[in-house]
Amino acid sequence: MKKLFVFLVVLTIVFVSNDLSKEEVIIPKESIRFRVIANSDKEEDQELKLKVKENLNKDIEKILSNKKNMIDSRKSIEDNMPLLKETINKTLKENNAKIDYDINYGENYFPTKEYKNVIYKEGKYESLVVKLGKGEGQNFWCVLFPPLCFIDEEQESKDIEYHLLVKDIIKKYTSLK
Repeated sequence: MKKLFVFLVVLTIVFVSNDLSKEEVIIPKESIRFRVIANSDKEEDQELKLKVKENLNKDIEKILSNKKNMIDSRKSIEDNMPLLKETINKTLKENNAKIDYDINYGENYFPTKEYKNVIYKEGKYESLVVKLGKGEGQNFWCVLFPPLCFIDEEQESKDIEYHLLVKDIIKKYTSLK
């Protein structure tokens, strides 16, 4: 029994030392991503990016609220591009931002992204991308369909924590020293 316990502890340490806290998640193939890229990393550009994202999210949530599949979601986004452009124009005007923007719905490149210890692979994905100004700043991104943007924002306000059982056991036994 003691040998089995020691073996499991050693195996667990090896397992955890390989940095399993980062998992690779593949967003479903049937998905639509959303990205807003700031002009720069200056504070005012990052704030503007968030305002554009917030205002677009309101529109997107409405236009995708009862869409159950990719085809309907895709069509709804395409049909509502004038509304999305109007929202961006209004947000820029309200914030006295005199910069150009580009909005694109189609296949767009996404770099590798790590968020909450989850790694998302780089690649070209069907997406709605808004580039503010030069588009050289940090960006916001999420998944519109399935509607993970709205779920994530709701859960951000709650302090949800995920644990690896093995790590918790190791912490428990190493803290008993």
